[in-house]
Amino acid sequence: MNTELSGKIFVAGHRGMVGSALCRRLADSDCQILTADRRELDLCDSAAVSDFFATHRPDSVIFAAAKVGGIVANNTYPVEFLSQNVIMSIAAINAAFQSGVKRFLFLGSTCIYPRNCPQPIREESLLTGPLEPTNEAYALAKISGLKLCEYYRRQHGVMFHSAMPTNLYGPGDNYHPEHSHVLPALIRRFHEAKMESLPSVTIWGTGSPRREFLFVDDLADALVHLCTQADPPSWVNVGTGIDQTILELAHMVARTVGYEGEILTDASRPDGTPVKCTDVSLLHSTGWNHKVALADGLAKTYQCFLTETGAGNLRSV
Repeated sequence: MNTELSGKIFVAGHRGMVGSALCRRLADSDCQILTADRRELDLCDSAAVSDFFATHRPDSVIFAAAKVGGIVANNTYPVEFLSQNVIMSIAAINAAFQSGVKRFLFLGSTCIYPRNCPQPIREESLLTGPLEPTNEAYALAKISGLKLCEYYRRQHGVMFHSAMPTNLYGPGDNYHPEHSHVLPALIRRFHEAKMESLPSVTIWGTGSPRREFLFVDDLADALVHLCTQADPPSWVNVGTGIDQTILELAHMVARTVGYEGEILTDASRPDGTPVKCTDVSLLHSTGWNHKVALADGLAKTYQCFLTETGAGNLRSV
């Protein structure tokens, strides 16, 4: 089996953290990378999406476009997180089939699994219990996309499949102080505390929930790997299988940034799912393992944060 992709590859969401990593990963491959920003293509406009696919006829699609955010954003704007993500994914999957796309890889999230499912999370836990309420809307949208790909593959025999990454971090992340995910939020908070010589930093929640983190360039490599598989799983977890508490993560970030003050917790803020760590044995069985350890990834990410801050192009949306 080839380890690289060829032909015309549409990377949907190429300006996001995952899409940017995919473009970096594919840059040296024997393929034509097709992209479209929001001015060229509104992914929530089904007619425009159909026209785009009919015109450009990509051979493969890696669908990394999504409305994303942290626990506060997900909990505050469930209408937008459900409706926009459902519309985008269904429009793209339908258009891909209609235009004869050979392979469609849909990117989801491990938030699709029940809040209290057995740990580590196996793929068969999907739809076996209630979702985490704070990100239920986003999870439902991602389940819809995953299932539509599964149904197209079963009903029409097309190679439409999905990948469910764990928590991601890396170059190009969103550092909004309230709407970002936990790791970039911690990087920004500890960096600013260091610059301002603050005596302490308070993290949201109790610090006890356990989370797993994957460097985004590792994810990009895993997605390319899955796209070279002749018979990949209908959906597969992508992660490291290694977790730590949020408080442990906070101390790691503080060391990376060079912050030496006290770290406090705020139990009035929501914790979210108590434990979320993936079972990655199915992915390992396909021949792929992560390469970047969390400490190394944090160091790379903080250097990118400093570069982006210095250049005035830090994402904060």
